Amino acid sequence: MDQPAKVTEKEARQVAEAAREQDWRKPSFAKELFLGRFRLDLIHPHPLPADEDAKRGEEFLAKLRDFCENRIDNARIEREARIPDETIRGLKELGALGMKIDTEYGGLGLTQVYYNKALAMVGSANPAVGALLSAHQSIGVPQPLKTFGTKEQKQRFLPRCATTDITAFLLTEPDVGSDPARMATSAVPEGDEYVLDGVKLWTTNGVVADLLVVMARVPASEGHKGGITAFVVEAGSEGVTVENRNAFMGLRGLENGVTRFHRVRVPAANRIGPEGSGLRIALTTLNTGRLSLPALCTGAGKWCLKIGREWGAVREQWGRPVARHEAVGSKLAFIAATTFALEAVLDLSSQMADEDRNDIRIEAALAKLYASEMGSLMADELLQIRGGRGYETAESLAARGERAVPAEQVLRDLRINRIFEGSTEIMHLLIAREAVDAHLKVAGDLIDPEKSLSEKARAGAKAGGFYARWLPKLVAGKGQVPVSYAEFHPKGCPDLSGHLRFVERNSRKLARSTFYAMSRWQGRMETKQGFLGRIVDIGAELFAMSAACVRAELLRRTEEHGREAYELADAFCSQARVRVEELFGRLWTNTDELDRQVVKGVLDGSYTWLEEGIVDQSGDAPWIADAAAGPSQREDVRRRLP
Repeated sequence: MDQPAKVTEKEARQVAEAAREQDWRKPSFAKELFLGRFRLDLIHPHPLPADEDAKRGEEFLAKLRDFCENRIDNARIEREARIPDETIRGLKELGALGMKIDTEYGGLGLTQVYYNKALAMVGSANPAVGALLSAHQSIGVPQPLKTFGTKEQKQRFLPRCATTDITAFLLTEPDVGSDPARMATSAVPEGDEYVLDGVKLWTTNGVVADLLVVMARVPASEGHKGGITAFVVEAGSEGVTVENRNAFMGLRGLENGVTRFHRVRVPAANRIGPEGSGLRIALTTLNTGRLSLPALCTGAGKWCLKIGREWGAVREQWGRPVARHEAVGSKLAFIAATTFALEAVLDLSSQMADEDRNDIRIEAALAKLYASEMGSLMADELLQIRGGRGYETAESLAARGERAVPAEQVLRDLRINRIFEGSTEIMHLLIAREAVDAHLKVAGDLIDPEKSLSEKARAGAKAGGFYARWLPKLVAGKGQVPVSYAEFHPKGCPDLSGHLRFVERNSRKLARSTFYAMSRWQGRMETKQGFLGRIVDIGAELFAMSAACVRAELLRRTEEHGREAYELADAFCSQARVRVEELFGRLWTNTDELDRQVVKGVLDGSYTWLEEGIVDQSGDAPWIADAAAGPSQREDVRRRLP
């Protein structure tokens, strides 16, 4: 294995750009939203699963609920820091490993909607069990094979994945995170095989996995295009060593480790797709795979609401239940309204994924970003509502005779979601790139400093035509017409039409702000990460508001809780509007430039005097462990399940 490649910023961008899907062959609600076009028709009326899919899904959820209530012991998993063998065996017998795998391969064939409902339920019982199932099916072997595998590969591997074999996805390396251009793990062709050498870090499920999806760099040679490529690897192959089971602040049952490959021979028949398509496969897999995290966050939100409601009603201070005091009640209102919105975003995105009529790459990314941030906030607010009992462990509470509420555990467990499958910062950049795609297609050469004058002239003419048609449409719209979206103000329910008009107006304002920023900063736009992050956060709030309103109307038409749904949607949208207004204000009034100056001083050592008077107990070991090629010098700690 080579050491991580030394690449320039431009080269890293080129690798990432080559991996992303270039075209938009299907409509996208979120893409249109960022362009100032509020296409409510793409999400309303809210799509619904087919009756047969719903029946099959509900039947499985009933079995799963019984399993979660009686065979998942959260306290034991937290105490022992592992999921018991009998729990994993029970999940296999239940068919939970094959929830998303087609019935022809022995799976349950659940839709994305019901798969996510199942993850939310399992995650509420124990998040580590939810993470095991999610990593196995959302990003492990089944999902990339479903989209990119050959018929022979599906027949060989999917029946195993559906019934007996746990899988994992291996991309990250000790010195390579979201910058795959520096990937060092190699796959060298030798006859009809590839020889893998390298080290992979944070391999969720890797400690117990039977099958692995491994990303490795194939060197270009005669007959081999080369590039980052995906392989299915048998975890028990000679030369595969799990060198460490990692431990974290949360998700104590997570089977996550460090895996070394030394001269591991993989048949060419196990390659997924052509050489060089690995990153595209990974990104495409994540388009829907990312929806598993919003599912887990939604389940956690529901649990936070239940605990907050029950505790807020029985705990009294100054003659009243604490939830009746505004300072605490506002936190409970935030949890209730946000949980409604997260479920709305999740169900809408999942149903769109099932229908496959829309391109949901931005919707799924927004759902992951928004749910992971809001999920952490809700857990933090619940801990505050619980006070000292929130900070106390469930085990300690039980030992002194009180209900074993694991509020601090949920806060710890949820925190990783802001990092898993693309950190918030990376998600901001990824979504921002997609949001400005239309602009770069018409004006990319115009702001590229390396393009010639003639190329810039052609780009200018092209951009002029686009903006002459587009900009006038951002001046006025339905959001300024008082009677617009009147169907969202039914008799006896709060008025949601005003919130949708707010979304429409601010969608256009968002597009104008993006255009102004591109005009102002041009090629330097990509360096304005604070600005881009706020643009994306505004889009996330507008998307969530839209989903909440559409879900409320769906529930009004189809269920008995329509008025209550309208009340929650109204509360959420009112809260979101405050956040949107603040974010717009911070687009142009912020401390970004001052922060950059301070960071320069910090890194230059100008403020080291501020660090005096402390003791650093982290030691002097290297910041990044050595991952040089070669045979493993450590014991294999892979856990072999019965």
